[in-house]
Amino acid sequence: MAAYRIAQEALTNVVRHSKARASFVRIKMDAALQALQLEIGDDGIGLPADRRAGVGLTSMRERAEELGGTCVIENRPEGGTRVAARLPIQS
Repeated sequence: MAAYRIAQEALTNVVRHSKARASFVRIKMDAALQALQLEIGDDGIGLPADRRAGVGLTSMRERAEELGGTCVIENRPEGGTRVAARLPIQS
């Protein structure tokens, strides 16, 4: 459920803020790390230098951290924004 909600919020941000022409979602199971890796990115305007984390960005990080995972939100070197979450898989 956390992966779904993080992806949902990230894609909502793409639509509302990014001015992107394209976006992507990648999901990968990493057996070695026992984690689900989720990446959402776009080719939009990226994050402003003076940004303050709003409710959406904060909630994505909190969802991942509640499970013992991580969520990083950053500008992509080629332009746009990238959300990368790693969520541990319970055995």
